[in-house]
Amino acid sequence: MDNMQVLDIMRSALLIGVKLSAPTLLMSMAVGILISIIQAATQIHEQTITFVPKLIVIAIVLLVGGSWMLTVLQDFTRELFVIMQG
Repeated sequence: MDNMQVLDIMRSALLIGVKLSAPTLLMSMAVGILISIIQAATQIHEQTITFVPKLIVIAIVLLVGGSWMLTVLQDFTRELFVIMQG
């Protein structure tokens, strides 16, 4: 295994990490912004109000996209084993 293969594996790992975390992070940020707008409109400035809706949305995203995330990780792991054998 040479340096280029290691760099390709690291680049792939980083891209997969971004691809897998993006839906959860984006939905969490969207809920946070929506609740911030509601808090600004109602002048309720309680920091703990955003926690429960974000937690619920993250759980829903993981339930809906969890199988896809697992499939992507399994494919990446299989590719790594193929690279290591060859």
